[in-house]
Amino acid sequence: MSEDFLKVALAAKEAAAELAPLPRAPKDAALRVIADALVSRAAEIVAANALDVERAREGGLSEYMIDRLRLDVARVEAVAEAVRQVADLPDPVGEVIRGNTLPNGLELRQLRVPLGVIGIIYEGRPNVTVDAAALCLKSGNATLLRGSSSAYESNTALVRIMQDALAGTEVPAGAVQLVPGLTRESVKELMRARGLVDVLIPRGGASLINSVVEESTVPVIETGVGNCHVYIDAEADQDLAIAILLNSKVQRPSVCNAAETFLVHAAVADAFVPRALAALAAEGVTVHGDDRIAAYGDVVPAGEEDFGAEYLSLDIAAAVVDSLEEAVAHIRKYGSGHTDAIVTRSVSASRRFVALVDSAAVAVNASTRFTDGGEFGFGAEIGISTQKLHARGPMGLPELTSTKWVYTGEGHLRTGAGTVIAPCAAGDS
Repeated sequence: MSEDFLKVALAAKEAAAELAPLPRAPKDAALRVIADALVSRAAEIVAANALDVERAREGGLSEYMIDRLRLDVARVEAVAEAVRQVADLPDPVGEVIRGNTLPNGLELRQLRVPLGVIGIIYEGRPNVTVDAAALCLKSGNATLLRGSSSAYESNTALVRIMQDALAGTEVPAGAVQLVPGLTRESVKELMRARGLVDVLIPRGGASLINSVVEESTVPVIETGVGNCHVYIDAEADQDLAIAILLNSKVQRPSVCNAAETFLVHAAVADAFVPRALAALAAEGVTVHGDDRIAAYGDVVPAGEEDFGAEYLSLDIAAAVVDSLEEAVAHIRKYGSGHTDAIVTRSVSASRRFVALVDSAAVAVNASTRFTDGGEFGFGAEIGISTQKLHARGPMGLPELTSTKWVYTGEGHLRTGAGTVIAPCAAGDS
């Protein structure tokens, strides 16, 4: 482990211990100071970002990816406003999840506590640097940030400004750290920092997430990959189905909760598929269909890779199925456990679909695009977990905490015969 990495990791660990017991007020105040600093030093951020954008363009990065990278004053102000919104959210730390008095008189409580040091590995967008730091700070965690090398100048400026802002608050400036270095080795150091980092959260494409999950010795919360499905049931309202399908695919195709496959019950295929193909074509969507879909129009022949793809583009796979159970089997085989939807007027079909589909979110007569922390009313999210342990689905502030058991007695002692209460010390009453 390099000295540079060890320095920031130890600083984060020390800051996490100082930050964990702080009440809400100083954390909220610190977040508002950060927001003000981002606005007042926006020109500095934009200038650093311009270096990243210039280097990205010289390196042949696509204009779409450059747009994700770019920051201007308006975008910086929007990032600052998001920090203020995090400050306004309820603080999860200290919340009593459950508790009771045991038969022996012990008072038992389970409380939310910070995770500690959270490492974030992410691609592209420098706004994630601030979003992640703000959410971690609010939930009492220190953070080690490792963004993509394409945004290094931007991220360096953003972290410097946040640290400068924290220096005048009760929150330790070390609570926000940037992992030094531009090489793959710096990413590996973060993934191997077990004992210094409590959890890693990767945000990005499938290759990044798979790499972190497979190589990390630090516990990982898997997020992001979304091969989402829309199933059109035999009892679907077809006008509603067209609207939901289009919104799920077209409203923002490059995000993880966009639909990547639609499945149609054979009983309604003759009526629905031609309408769906025409509606998707009108939006510029390329359909990758099986042989049964191809019978209704001009589509790209679909194979295993097509049904397993997270396109993140104006492409969608399609198949005809003979039953709800066959649709569920298709989703189990190809889906990523993110979000899957059914369109149906049948209550029994919707209940069966919800019971059988094992995904972080299941939508009934609604677009897959609603799987989002903001849409769920969480105010913000660190990512969308597609795993089952610790957190699943959109991860808001509570998902950035663990728990602690606290039990309080009056001199309770455990003996072979049961519980006894120790006698009071001399002078006690």
